[in-house]
Amino acid sequence: MSLQKAHSYLNAAGIVGAWATPNQTDQLDGQKGAYVLLLQLARSARLEFGPFSGSVLRPGCYAYMGSARGPGGLRARLTRHFRADKKLHWHIDRLTAATGRMAGLAVPGGNECALLAALLERPEFEIAAPRFGSTDCKQCPSHLLRITSLSDKRKRPPKGGR
Repeated sequence: MSLQKAHSYLNAAGIVGAWATPNQTDQLDGQKGAYVLLLQLARSARLEFGPFSGSVLRPGCYAYMGSARGPGGLRARLTRHFRADKKLHWHIDRLTAATGRMAGLAVPGGNECALLAALLERPEFEIAAPRFGSTDCKQCPSHLLRITSLSDKRKRPPKGGR
């Protein structure tokens, strides 16, 4: 799954905003809002923290919804996510340290729970890890989604079977 294809899935869900990559956050301003952080995992990532210890995320593309309401707004938050030399504070920080490619969609005035709800209406998205990034949210099952393709959803034969 490419980040470009993930971008098309966000557009299909009606989510629009300003795109940013690790080298390109200066076009974002300090507006407050929400964002979708797209992450490409080239290999499995083992989560070794808090309630997720022992969980494994399969290789693929993931979408994380977050908010940027503090100083510097969306620009500051996405710039922080893209930095390799950050203190690991939030759940997503540990995942960004394991990812290869990232891109972000800044949604000024947006709400991360509304972004999540819009994506969960689409067949391409599924919960990646329950409660990930949403331990302080009373309405969302997770703020991390895995982006699947139709081939990912095919029923696989049982282990040892054909």
